[in-house]
Amino acid sequence: MHGSPHRPSLGVAVGLVLLGVASVQLGAGFAKRLFADIEPDGVVWLRLASSAVVLALWARPRVRGRTAADWLAVARFGACLGVMNWAIYQSFSRIPIGVAVTIEFIGPLLLAAVGFRRARDLLWVGLAAIGVLLLGFERAHLDPAGVAFALVAGAAWAGYILSSAETGRRWAGIDGLAVASVVAVVMLGPLLLTVDRDALMDTRILLIGAAVGLLSSVIPYSAELTALRRLPAATFGVLMSLEPAAAALAGFAVVGEKLAPVQWAAIGCVVAASVGATRATRRPIHSDVI
Repeated sequence: MHGSPHRPSLGVAVGLVLLGVASVQLGAGFAKRLFADIEPDGVVWLRLASSAVVLALWARPRVRGRTAADWLAVARFGACLGVMNWAIYQSFSRIPIGVAVTIEFIGPLLLAAVGFRRARDLLWVGLAAIGVLLLGFERAHLDPAGVAFALVAGAAWAGYILSSAETGRRWAGIDGLAVASVVAVVMLGPLLLTVDRDALMDTRILLIGAAVGLLSSVIPYSAELTALRRLPAATFGVLMSLEPAAAALAGFAVVGEKLAPVQWAAIGCVVAASVGATRATRRPIHSDVI
């Protein structure tokens, strides 16, 4: 079937997912470059605030007449979104972007393992474990706190996936994501007390922070929303599994981060494990709006 404005062709859909993957990681790279001018807490808040404004204006969510259960679901979603972004930015400030995203990926990968139907599919978890062990060989060059924050981000990512499903059942379209983004911004608001006020009011920093929000949330979500009208869930998940490799490339291109061969091997193991896990569960194991 040929594509239409409402249902893109297969090639266009694949291209949109890849665009989303590249956009997210480029956003991470530019965010890390800002760390020299403003603390990671300030960058993550700017990123979430800018994306929340755009999403709220886009969705114009209906909030009247909502039940307590609706608000509880979106509050959990927003809390996971906030913790996930805060923790991964803390990790980025300590270890290479590609390594951080590779470790973070363990969260959704383990969540996918819950859906395995055959014992042999657990081999994908083993392959991911090999990747983590390979990163362990480089532990002398990895800040332990950076690794810990990446693990926290991975756990929050798994919670994000679970809570997004519940939120999607209660909030139409992107209403839930828009409201959850506002929740995350409010939740992380106290972090601004630790941020240099002068830097936070710098026009250049504000503009770059807004660009990071567009690259990391608005553009990829828009691309994926369109692509999912055409792509099977498993295909979407396989394409999303390229995130760790894309993160490593963005880290090199934008920040100049070079990885050792063993770290590239670790990323390859986690990417392969994610592809295999996605095909085993026949559904995407993660969403890209981080």
